[in-house]
Amino acid sequence: MKLSLLLILAALAATVGRAQAAAPDPEATLRYIHAAWDTLTRSDTDCSSVADVKVAEVSVIYLPAEIATPPNVAALEHKCKVEVKHLPRKIEKLADVRPEELGAPGLLYLPNLYVVPGGRFNEMYGWDSYFILLGVEADHHEALAKGIVDNFLFEVEHYGAVLNANRTYYLTRSQPPFLTSMILMVYEDPASFAMTPAGRTEERDWLEHAYTVAEKDYSTWTRPEHRAGETGLARYFDYGVGPVPEMADDSTYYSDVIRALVEHPSAEAAGFLVKGPEHPDAVEAARLKQTSCDVRASVVCMRAWFGGYRLSRDFYEGDRAMRESGFDTSNRFGPFSGATEHYAPVCLNSLLYRYERDLAHMAHLLGKPQDARMWDRRANARGAAIQRYLWQPKEGVFADYDFVRRRPSSYAFIASLYPLWAGVATREEANLMEAKLGVFERPGGLSTSNTNTGLQWDEPYGWAPTNWIAVAGLDAMGFHADAARIAKHFDATVDAGFAADGTIREKYNVATGSAQVTVSAGYTQNVIGFGWTNAVYLKFREIAERPAP
Repeated sequence: MKLSLLLILAALAATVGRAQAAAPDPEATLRYIHAAWDTLTRSDTDCSSVADVKVAEVSVIYLPAEIATPPNVAALEHKCKVEVKHLPRKIEKLADVRPEELGAPGLLYLPNLYVVPGGRFNEMYGWDSYFILLGVEADHHEALAKGIVDNFLFEVEHYGAVLNANRTYYLTRSQPPFLTSMILMVYEDPASFAMTPAGRTEERDWLEHAYTVAEKDYSTWTRPEHRAGETGLARYFDYGVGPVPEMADDSTYYSDVIRALVEHPSAEAAGFLVKGPEHPDAVEAARLKQTSCDVRASVVCMRAWFGGYRLSRDFYEGDRAMRESGFDTSNRFGPFSGATEHYAPVCLNSLLYRYERDLAHMAHLLGKPQDARMWDRRANARGAAIQRYLWQPKEGVFADYDFVRRRPSSYAFIASLYPLWAGVATREEANLMEAKLGVFERPGGLSTSNTNTGLQWDEPYGWAPTNWIAVAGLDAMGFHADAARIAKHFDATVDAGFAADGTIREKYNVATGSAQVTVSAGYTQNVIGFGWTNAVYLKFREIAERPAP
C-alpha cells in the first residue's frame, strides 16, 4: 500500500511538474528569441548556408558574371566540398538568366551576413527580411540589419531585382516589395552610422546609392508582364514556366492539387486540368510541354499527375505568380490561387504606393525636388487607381480586382487591411474597415481569411507578417486599443506554443491560440525558427505594453 501510494504521489507530482512547465512564460519566449538571431544567421562562407533540402542536387555557389571570386568563397570548394561557378552573363533584370540554363541549382552569392527564416528556408528571403529587420533592429543588431539591406542592394545590382530568395531557381521572380521600407529603417536608426562628420557623409552617400538601386528595383513592377491590364495597377508574375523546382522535396504537392481539383470540380478551376498519362511517350511529352509542363526536363512536372490528369500551363503560371505574392497557398485567387496572375491585388498595390511615397521622401532628403514630384505623381496615380478598382464602398472594404473578368473579388482576405499601413486609405475608409475587424479577429490574433479551406494561408491560421501589417496600420490610423489588443493576443498565442514544445513557428492556429496546425493540402509543415515570428513578437510587446494615450 505504501509503495502504491508513493507511486501515485510521484505520478501526481510529475503531472503538476508538466503543467507548470507548460505554463506560458513570456520571459522564456524572449530568451529564445534573443538567442535565435545567432542560430538563424548565415554567411555565404559558412558551409551550412549552402545546404538546401528543397532540391537534392550537387552543392554549387554562383557568383555574378562581372565580379571576381573572393578568396574566402574560393576556399569553400575544399572546405565545404562545393563548386564555385560564375553566372554565364551579367543580369540586368529578372529572367535575363534562366535557372534551366545553369544545370545544377545553387546558392547565389551575397557579400554580408543575413538571417534566414528557419527550417527548409535556408536562404535570405525578400519579404521575410523586412519583418526580420524589425526584430533585428529591436534587439540592437544594427550592423547585421544594415548588412542585410546591403545584400538586397547587391541582389538588385547583380541579379536584377530583390529576389524571392538567393537561390538560382528564384532568378525569375521577386516577392512583395518592401525594399524602401528596409532602407529607411536602417537610415532612420541613429545607431546605423557613426555620429561623426565622416559618419554623416557615409550615411548620405549610402542613402544616395540605396535610392538609385531602389529605383531599379521599382522598375521590376512596371514591366509589361507585371501590369494588371489597363487598370494602372500591378500584378504578381513569375517569368518561369511549369512547376517550381523548389517543390522537389514535396513529392505529392502538385498531385494533391490535381486530386482536389478532380474530386471538387468548380467553374473557378475550369482550365486548370488537362488530360495526360502518368508515363507519357515522346509524342505525349511534346504535347504536354505546350499544354502543361515539360516532363522530360522536370522531375517535379513528371510527378504531377493524378487520375489521368495533369495541371495546365495556365495553372502553373498562376501558381508561380502566387509564390511571388508570398501567400502560398490559399483559395484567395481561385482554387489553390491558380488564377493569381489575373488579379490586381490589394497587397501589392498598397506596397507599391508606399514604395512610391518612400522614394519621394528619399528624394526630398537627397535634395532632388524634381524626383520627389515625379514619385508623388506616381503615388497619386496609383492611389486613384486603388480607389477606383480596389475600394468597394458598398461593402466598406478593399478587395482584389480580377482585371480579366473585370470584377472585384468577394473573397475576404487579411490583405484588405494593407491600405491602412500603406497610408492610402482615407479616414472614412479606415473607420469602415475597423468596424469589420471581426471578419478576421480570433482569440489568438488575426486569421488570414474567414474561409476554412485546409490551406495554410486561410482560416484559422494567423501569420506574423499579416498580423504586423494590420496592427501597425491600425495603430498608425489611431486605433490604438485595437492594435494593443491584437498584439497582446498574438503574442499570447506564441507564448502558448513555445510553452508547449519550446519552439517558435512560422504560423499559428489563432482560433485555438496555439501552434496546433493541421494543413490538409499544400504545405503541410509548420516550420520551426522562425524569423518573422520572432521579430513581430518583439514589436508586439512594445505595442501591447505601451501606456494607453
